[in-house]
Amino acid sequence: MDWLKSQLDTRVGRYTLAVAAHLGLLLAWYLFVRLGDVPKFVMPSPADTFGALLKPNYDWWKNTVVTGTEIFGGYALALVVGVLLALAFTWSKLLESLMLPLLVTLNMIPKVALGPLIIVWFKYGVFPNTMMAFSIAVFPILLTTARGLREIEPDLLDLVRSLRGSRWQLFTKIQLPGALPYVFSGMKVAAILAVAGAIVGEFLGSDRGLGYLMLQVQVTLDTPAMFMAVILITLLGVVLYGLVLALEHWLVPKDARIS
Repeated sequence: MDWLKSQLDTRVGRYTLAVAAHLGLLLAWYLFVRLGDVPKFVMPSPADTFGALLKPNYDWWKNTVVTGTEIFGGYALALVVGVLLALAFTWSKLLESLMLPLLVTLNMIPKVALGPLIIVWFKYGVFPNTMMAFSIAVFPILLTTARGLREIEPDLLDLVRSLRGSRWQLFTKIQLPGALPYVFSGMKVAAILAVAGAIVGEFLGSDRGLGYLMLQVQVTLDTPAMFMAVILITLLGVVLYGLVLALEHWLVPKDARIS
């Protein structure tokens, strides 16, 4: 038992459990459909779902690229804007006192309610959906980064200032490395929200993307295609989250990570 526990505590053991859990879900899905004699239009089998990829009229590759562009573009913009705003707040308490309450109020606006306005302002296409993903993902990055920057030892900051270090040197050499655990904590939350934001944007108004495709196949009750679209959206989110985890493992020491 101790040997098994020690193996599960390793990285390979954790990955093995993760793969086993996903395979178990697929098996449970298959058995539920097969043994329960569930109609195909209610819940298709895994084979029927993956078979939907063979239908060329759905243009899976193009729609996946569009949705991926919206997710990754909105996320990248949220990361840059969130970190820069947090840095500006640490440089100016007046700016933080003026802008942070306003940003909190704006964040309380339901993003679904903003959808029609974004369409009016920017029309249909990739850009408005990217902005939807950005609007949902930016706030967690801003809050956690601001907190991380405030956690830096004041004595260390005073030392660098006494050595006539510039604000940019202070940020790149002291503040950013010290705040990275908090930055990545917000990035992991934002990775999930960016996916939701892009799909909400496609549901509200789009002529391309996996969310748009789901609305189209819903009319014809092509449930396997709907399931396949959900799986592809999930895979895009998993890729984004995995990239964030890989960067965290590369840049942040294990003992400093926020779980």
